Amino acid sequence: MNEELTVRRIGLGLMLAVLSAALFTLAFPPYDLWPLIFVGLVPMVVAQHRVMPPRLSGLAAGVGIGGFFWGYFGGMFAGSVWYMRWLPLFIGVVAALIGGRDRAFHERTAYRWFVLQGAAVWVGIEMVRGFVPVMGTWGFAAYALYEQPWLIQPVSIFGVYGLSLLVLLVNYALALGALALFDRRWRPQPGPLVDVRHARRWLLIIGATLIVWTTYSLVTFHVLRFAPSVRVAAIQPAFKIQTEAGRQKMYTLTHQAAEQGAQLIVWHEGALPFDPQAEHTADGSSALTTSLQALAAETGAHLVIGYAVQAEQGLRNEVTVLTPEGEFLGVYGKDHPVAWGGETSLTRGTY
Repeated sequence: MNEELTVRRIGLGLMLAVLSAALFTLAFPPYDLWPLIFVGLVPMVVAQHRVMPPRLSGLAAGVGIGGFFWGYFGGMFAGSVWYMRWLPLFIGVVAALIGGRDRAFHERTAYRWFVLQGAAVWVGIEMVRGFVPVMGTWGFAAYALYEQPWLIQPVSIFGVYGLSLLVLLVNYALALGALALFDRRWRPQPGPLVDVRHARRWLLIIGATLIVWTTYSLVTFHVLRFAPSVRVAAIQPAFKIQTEAGRQKMYTLTHQAAEQGAQLIVWHEGALPFDPQAEHTADGSSALTTSLQALAAETGAHLVIGYAVQAEQGLRNEVTVLTPEGEFLGVYGKDHPVAWGGETSLTRGTY
């Protein structure tokens, strides 16, 4: 009977971890259900600290976090090197190893550090991996709020890590409250319980912090609406520009952005397979350059154009700015310390 109960707890714990992975994934594009970012970790944390057997508690974190990155990346690295395709699995293993120690620590310390430790570990890892070229800033918790300018204005003071910290503090405060409620109804094994008053204090503290953050953001956002500004548009098509029809679609999207008041219109990385500043009459690039200059003149906007050209020395992954007057304002060459897409700019060197 005890063995059967253990199997059930493992199954339920894994289901809760998968639920967290799904909630966090749905908070990001293309789903953009951004409120889920504030509650997404709660099922996983409950599974880790109450549902799963203690020795397997880290498995909940591994499945939840690794599953999130699997959903977040999708098929992004389908044709890439093997270690990028298996990256979610590696992340899950690391999360399971780190998370395996959390439960015993918080039981020993009566959950005094539960909210702070959980949020600090997540954001601390974000800060570290921001320096790791293979991982970069993919999947930062704060990125789920990219379409909510009314909520993210304090980032100008606290940075993206401050916003991620707020998101994680809310998650762990809610998780602590969920554990307190869990302990009032069930006690699957001997061990310290979460004090309801302790959980309530943290919910009030984090709730007040969220209110202050949101109030400041709304006031700042309202004030900035009346300040001088430059409207910027990003053109991100869901296709590669390999045909004339694809280029015309980009032109149409650029016109639409200009009609909405955009003064700076940014095309995506590697949008063109040729250098728009060069003259290559053999393949028609000269005519295409002329058409780009006409596009900038028609829209009255500065166009930021990405292009990727395979040269003898390697890949030139670059960007240039085209003014409405038809003038090119130099080149930015991508300098990315990873072995794809321009690890060192052939044109500009290393910055």
